Amino acid sequence: MVNVKDQVYNAIQPISNNVSDGYPKDWEKFPAIQYTEEDNSVSEWVDGKESKSHLLYRIDIWNNQSTSQAALDVDAALSALGLRRRQCNDVDDTSGLKHKIMRYEGILDLDNELVYNNNY
Repeated sequence: MVNVKDQVYNAIQPISNNVSDGYPKDWEKFPAIQYTEEDNSVSEWVDGKESKSHLLYRIDIWNNQSTSQAALDVDAALSALGLRRRQCNDVDDTSGLKHKIMRYEGILDLDNELVYNNNY
């Protein structure tokens, strides 16, 4: 397993002043963005060492207005890391806020200086 949460945070942090890997605590700053690492598992072993890791990230965006611009910004930021968007859905939220869920996937090739490889 390789820690890439810092890279994901650094990529999406400029989008909002309210980015966290936990449920948002501040509902006065929008958009609120939560990122969750859903999978970070070995996808390939070479010579007894982890060679590639499978990554799956979930991004939740809440806003009191449209989530579209934040979603476009998140997509550009995570695509630049090499992660591919595999899902993007609006979700009914009983709070009345707009809520969007996005999921990203990638393969991290550890033999190539931690460059994401999307040939999966």
